[in-house]
Amino acid sequence: MTPSLPPSLSRRAVAEALGTLLLLAVVVGSGIMADRLSAGNTGLALLANSLATGAGLLAILLTFGPVSGAHLNPAVTLALAAEGQMVWAEVPTYLAAQIAGGFAGVAVAHGMFGHAAFAVSIHARSGASQCWSEFVATFGLLAVVRSCSRTQPQIVPLAVAAYITSAYWFTASTSFANPAVTLARMATDTFTGIRPADAPGFLVAQFAGAAAAVVLFRWLLPQRQPA
Repeated sequence: MTPSLPPSLSRRAVAEALGTLLLLAVVVGSGIMADRLSAGNTGLALLANSLATGAGLLAILLTFGPVSGAHLNPAVTLALAAEGQMVWAEVPTYLAAQIAGGFAGVAVAHGMFGHAAFAVSIHARSGASQCWSEFVATFGLLAVVRSCSRTQPQIVPLAVAAYITSAYWFTASTSFANPAVTLARMATDTFTGIRPADAPGFLVAQFAGAAAAVVLFRWLLPQRQPA
């Protein structure tokens, strides 16, 4: 039997774009619905938003993982390339697909709730504690991806979804942990938005957290040398 060929770069790019689109539709859409139904109870809104995000993320990872790996996150893509698990020449295509998909997902969510396609957020998320939270959130996410993919690859989608759900609650920033998500959420003036002025700090912290995880796990779980 002839082995099946891996998906082409164009198919993988479409999968990354669609996966990130659906992720933002889940995050933003559930945030809008939670805010509407919670009657001003921010804790209840966050609970609903986090549970919907975790469940949706799990389904999305399982759906698109077989096609593109379901990175859905520039930090993950860059980390995998740094580890030699992805060709660097393909990285720009993945990043462009993720960012475009993220903004499209915001527009999709807004359309479902009768909002304009995009609206600049005025939701403040500033300060050292917020940026430190994003460092911790992204470090933890990459740690989960790196360790589980090496030791128990079949549980990566579940582990990632569980981690993100919990990180909504243990980080002050509610765990964006994703540069594409951060950029897209600048374009939603809803419960899940972030002011454009605050996004650069999040982006720096996210990439720094991802880099720290890559460096540490190279030591904790070194690549085995071929015999």
